[in-house]
Amino acid sequence: MNFVISKDGTKIAYDKSGQGHALILVTGAFSYRKFPAQMQLAELLSEQFTVYNYDRRGRGDSGDTRPYTVEREIEDLQAVIEEAGGSAYVWGLSSGAVLALQAAAAGTDIAKLALHEPPFVVDPADRKPPHNFTAHVGDLIAADRRAEAIKYFMTQGMGAPSFVVGMMKLMPGVWSNLMAVAHTLPYDAALLDGYMDGKPLPAELWRSVTQQVLVLEGTESPAGLRHGARALAQVFPNARLLSKKGLGHTKKLPAKLISAELSAFFTGKQ
Repeated sequence: MNFVISKDGTKIAYDKSGQGHALILVTGAFSYRKFPAQMQLAELLSEQFTVYNYDRRGRGDSGDTRPYTVEREIEDLQAVIEEAGGSAYVWGLSSGAVLALQAAAAGTDIAKLALHEPPFVVDPADRKPPHNFTAHVGDLIAADRRAEAIKYFMTQGMGAPSFVVGMMKLMPGVWSNLMAVAHTLPYDAALLDGYMDGKPLPAELWRSVTQQVLVLEGTESPAGLRHGARALAQVFPNARLLSKKGLGHTKKLPAKLISAELSAFFTGKQ
C-alpha cells in the first residue's frame, strides 16, 4: 500500500502493480480498491500497464477531510496521476466514470479515457431518482442511518429491487463491506446531481475533452443506463461506443471482459 497527499492534505491510498503506461482505476459507489473484482481487474491489467488502484476519498485506507466537494475528488485523482508521472490512462466505472469525466473536463492530464456505464438519465421516459435524492442520501448519513441509506441509494438511485438489499443483509461479508463505505454515498450522489433528471447532457461543459474516449455499456443493462451511454458517446469528437453482452456492471463486475476491452483500447488495437 502506498499513499499520495491530495491538495487539501488528505492521504489517498493506492496499490501499484505491473509495468507499462500508467493506468488509473476509478471505482463507483460502494466500491474500493480491495473489492475482490476490482483487485482481479487490476491484476489482469497489470500484465500490460502500471496499474494504480486507489481508494477514493473516505474509503478503505484513504482519508476523508471535510467538507466534501466534487472539486476535492478531482484533486485526489489529479494527485494520483501526478504520482504516476503526470499523465495516465483512466478507466472509471459508474459514478467513478462521472468523476473521471469531470476531471478530464477540468484539464487533468488524461491520455485516454474509458467511461463505463456512467448512470446518466437522459430520457424523460426512463426511471429517475426522486427529485430530492441527493439531499435525502445526505440526511440519512448525517443521522447515521447507514442501512437505510444503502437501501435508499440502491432502490431509489440504482433501481435495484428491495429484495436484493434484503439478500445482501443475509451475506455478512457483503453487507459489512457496504456498511463500511456507506458514509461516502453522499459523495456519489453529489457527483450525479443534475445528471439523472431525464434531460439532455450538458455537452458544452465537456467540450474541452478532446482525447480519445471509449464509452462502455452492456447490452443486458437497464435501458436508462444504455440511453445515457449512447448520449455520452455522441458528446465528444473522438469517442466510440462499445456495446457488448456481459459489460453491464449492475450485477457482478466482469473483470476478464473489461480487461480485454480496456487493453485493446489503451494499446490502440481496437
